Amino acid sequence: MRRIVPLLVLVLAAVTASGASASQLIDRNPVGVKLAVNAKGEALVTYKDGGAVKHVLAWGAVNAIAPTRTRKQVAFKLDYAGGWGRYHRRYFQTFGSACGAYDGPALAWEVTACKAPDGSYWALQSWQRMLPNYGVKPNATSSVWELRLSHWTGDLPELTISTDWAWHQWDHLYGTFTYDNSPVFGFRATPGGNPLDTFGRNVYVDTFGSSYGPGWQRENSFLTHTNSGVFCYSFNPHGAHPSGKGTKYRATVEGPGVTPDVMWEGVAPGPYDKGLDVQANAAIAELGDAQCRPN
Repeated sequence: MRRIVPLLVLVLAAVTASGASASQLIDRNPVGVKLAVNAKGEALVTYKDGGAVKHVLAWGAVNAIAPTRTRKQVAFKLDYAGGWGRYHRRYFQTFGSACGAYDGPALAWEVTACKAPDGSYWALQSWQRMLPNYGVKPNATSSVWELRLSHWTGDLPELTISTDWAWHQWDHLYGTFTYDNSPVFGFRATPGGNPLDTFGRNVYVDTFGSSYGPGWQRENSFLTHTNSGVFCYSFNPHGAHPSGKGTKYRATVEGPGVTPDVMWEGVAPGPYDKGLDVQANAAIAELGDAQCRPN
């Protein structure tokens, strides 16, 4: 029998809004979204909100830095007046676009993406980050689709997840979140798992075909662990909520800095298999994280 130590993970799982810097939030529930990028390294996001046209100018950030206590994570400067704050005029009226066809890696939740003249990439993604846990029916606030902007060069952040079993019966996920060969994590968080710095990241897990109902439903969300970027999660019952065991799972996490958000999807591990569980135990032990310790 293996006893993981997910109690801290489960306590930190009831997550609300995050204050972390990431593929940066532009707005919620926009329609008619367009992205333009110029040779100055600026992006213009145009969309409609409540029938009104909005123009958001973004600049000043690319990629991400490794977690540190000495400075904040990189973040865009945003001008929701379409250039008035930056140039004291409605810059969007004369904004040209020099962004070419996107030829970078596949993106989860992609709305649109392009390649800038300097070879860097810009992208807009949209997904429902705020859904309530355990398949609870969302309300108007929690069901919003967030529009998020990213700007990067090189490889995407890497979300690596494997499946096995906890206590010989419950489906279990474990893995790591890294960027540029370094773990992604924060240093401080609330008891509810809300990051209190610009580096912390939550992994948002959805379950498919579970007791919560048909299709994809939100299972839970939890922090990557400080110093390691490791995480683990068991689909056992939580309080009055039944097990969220499904036929497949997916996990989405905000990229560090202004890198894109990434997603993993995989099938459930199936019936308990002792031989495979022994192999998984060895892999978990190699992660060297005391909060995800096999026994």
